Amino acid sequence: MKHFPLAFFFVILSSPFLFGQEESSGGNVSGNVQIVFSSYADDESIGAVAPPEKAGFSAASNLIYTKGGFSAGIRYESYLNALQGFPGRFKGNGIGSRYMRYVDSSGKVDVTLGNYYEQFGSGIIFRSYVEPGLGIDNAMDGVRLILRPVGGLEIKFLYGKQRLDFDDGLINGAGIVRAVDGTLDLNSLLAAKGALDWKTKVSLGANFVSKFQTGGTINQDTLLLELPENIGAWSYRIEAMRGKWTAGLEYAAKINDPSADNGYTYRRGEALLANLGYSKRGLGATLSAKMVDNMSFRSDRDLSLFDMPINFIPAITKQHTYNLAATLYPYATVIAGESSISADLLYTIPKGTFLGGAYGTNVSISFAGANGLDTTNLSGVDEVVYGYERNSWGFGSVKFVRDLNIQISRKESKYFKWKYTFLNLEFNALVTPVTTTAKGMIYADIHVLETQIKTGTRESLRTEFQILKTKQDKGDWLFAMAEYTWSPHWFVTVADGYNYGNPIASKREHYAYVSIGRIEGAHRFVVTYGRMREGLLCIGGVCRVVPASNGINFSFTTTF
Repeated sequence: MKHFPLAFFFVILSSPFLFGQEESSGGNVSGNVQIVFSSYADDESIGAVAPPEKAGFSAASNLIYTKGGFSAGIRYESYLNALQGFPGRFKGNGIGSRYMRYVDSSGKVDVTLGNYYEQFGSGIIFRSYVEPGLGIDNAMDGVRLILRPVGGLEIKFLYGKQRLDFDDGLINGAGIVRAVDGTLDLNSLLAAKGALDWKTKVSLGANFVSKFQTGGTINQDTLLLELPENIGAWSYRIEAMRGKWTAGLEYAAKINDPSADNGYTYRRGEALLANLGYSKRGLGATLSAKMVDNMSFRSDRDLSLFDMPINFIPAITKQHTYNLAATLYPYATVIAGESSISADLLYTIPKGTFLGGAYGTNVSISFAGANGLDTTNLSGVDEVVYGYERNSWGFGSVKFVRDLNIQISRKESKYFKWKYTFLNLEFNALVTPVTTTAKGMIYADIHVLETQIKTGTRESLRTEFQILKTKQDKGDWLFAMAEYTWSPHWFVTVADGYNYGNPIASKREHYAYVSIGRIEGAHRFVVTYGRMREGLLCIGGVCRVVPASNGINFSFTTTF
């Protein structure tokens, strides 16, 4: 971190030649800045406890220089101290990312030195990504080489370590990751060779990922077992498209990988993902299935949660955006193993009909369900070493989640439109512990009515009214929000969540907040004051716990 790459970037990006003679050199400098400051206060009634410093602060700025096929960038980060809910080890100021990249004029050679992000297929074997809102960044630090020798063929080679900590600068983990991925677009390959183009579009892919971590031994009951140092995983995938139909299939496997996630068992890992889709004007349908068995994959076997995941296991349930569903009972894949299925149907009732109205009515229905694996526990030494045996690819007896969504949206006039959503949830809080109150299945119904009224040439009022009904956990909830926008600059939001059905009367709290913001070109500034309940913050199926808080939050973003 403090050797050649950092010194190189300071020289390159601070050079007067680049900034002072940008037009003559043909280069370009771009970037962005993001700043978040939160002030915290104690609030005993909701369990909010302010940290000793009474505040949290995070900031990041990317600076990127490009000229022709060459680009280089750095990201400066600051955590003084980190916001509540973020990893506490994120602290100090320094360079969190730096890279150099060159792509030749033909596009056949693409090489990156330093930090980079990458994904193979669905990510079930390899995904390196950043999500600032969750405090997640498992960037690779090393070398990436991409070759495109002929049309339709792309080969990627990766070698490096993963980001783990930030303490006045980037800190990588000890494990080493090596990977190769190949993608073949059959249609592009045939077209490049002068063959006839197929009506069916087919893409094939395969990859292999290996991690190295110094071994050792572990005591499992009376057994002394040796930890493997090199762990390999691989996958094969195919995607096809013809007319209105799309289909995809991906299979992945991993050799024995004892870790904190699986209780240091030595069983093999497997995963299977399949999807089928149909789409035409006014109608769309998808069907997906997934089986994941012991596919947690980290470059450090002793870590957990967000730390150094090599892969990403996507959740099959819908990623909710409405407040009550998104924050109270969000579902993330159970990495130990699950079997799941989902289906989505979208239909537009034609305009000019009784049900379609003047503009048409959109109807969508989605369902997702996940169960534990169909397994049999082993006994004796095999139980200590391998844990269980999977009987089939199907559903086990333990229900994890059921998620049914029905949504109807309609535009009544150029001034008014509305959307109604019904959600029925069955949620196993023992498997995904989103609450400390309920210890088993939670059954909940959620109703949401969203409206938008155009009140002026550049003004609009958007409202949300939500109600959650359940006899488990903390009981019933209400949530209401109103957002007024004066485009293109100002917006104001007022919202309140009320746990009116809590069986403990003294805990029937309001969680109200007000927010005001201004957008000025590429700049956005927002101030929010109010309460936030303890719960989960989820983005893209990945969640982190956020504590209850009461205070003021300032955020500023800009691009240049």
